Amino acid sequence: MAMIHVNRGATSLGVFSEEEVREGLRTGRFAPTDIGWREGMANWQPLSHFAEFAGVTPAAPPLQTDAPSVWGSSGPRGGLPWDHRQERGFFNAFIETLVMVLTKPSEAFTAMKREGGFGEPLIYAIIGGWVGGIISFLFSLGLHSVGFFADRHNALTAMAGMGIRSAAIVILLPVLIVICLFIGSAVVHLCLMIVGGANQSFETTFRVLAFSQGSTGPLQIIPICGGLIAGVWALVCNCIGLARAHETDTGRAVLAVFLPLIVCCGGVFTLAMFGVFGAWSAAHH
Repeated sequence: MAMIHVNRGATSLGVFSEEEVREGLRTGRFAPTDIGWREGMANWQPLSHFAEFAGVTPAAPPLQTDAPSVWGSSGPRGGLPWDHRQERGFFNAFIETLVMVLTKPSEAFTAMKREGGFGEPLIYAIIGGWVGGIISFLFSLGLHSVGFFADRHNALTAMAGMGIRSAAIVILLPVLIVICLFIGSAVVHLCLMIVGGANQSFETTFRVLAFSQGSTGPLQIIPICGGLIAGVWALVCNCIGLARAHETDTGRAVLAVFLPLIVCCGGVFTLAMFGVFGAWSAAHH
């Protein structure tokens, strides 16, 4: 079921399920004049115009702000649940954002704010990436630990090495996530500029990649193939997210995401060809 973005004037109240909006109308949290939008709608509409809320008896409406109405605007940017975690709760906001990005990336990145600072999406990416990395490491550790105690003389050494690696992963992983995220965003944004799809700032690209990586990282909890699934779905989310956030066509977004891979593969192929040619030349002299 599509989530509903609710605004009061130009002020975003958040993203809610149909049941939450219905309950909000009953309790007075929302007014019938508040406007809503969800995927598939051309424009914002008052909540009273939603057919599913026709039978709801609204409570006394809350005070209205003096902000101008945006009913009829074409660019809903109410933000992801993560942007409203103070109202929804930290854990709930994280899980709702993760589920929304993984299952409805088009809707998620249509709602994602293009600006607002690097801190919020960066924290989300670090949490999701750290959780996924730790889980992946623990799986790997479990597989290798099977033979740790086969040789009792080396058991203590193996345990010490395991402890050192664990500490290094816990400490260094967040740093690596930050570095890779900024570098990756810069490369993708440059490629997006090259293909003519960069209609927004670097921050928008960074936000797309941050929410994509933070949401797909925990998929590594899936045994054996979790890393592969997370990587593939991250690419899918990146392509959809860039297209929605930059309001460009999907083809340009896909090309921007895969252009670095194409260049790298082309470079490796070229070097390999030079190596083969060099070996062939040396063999005939």
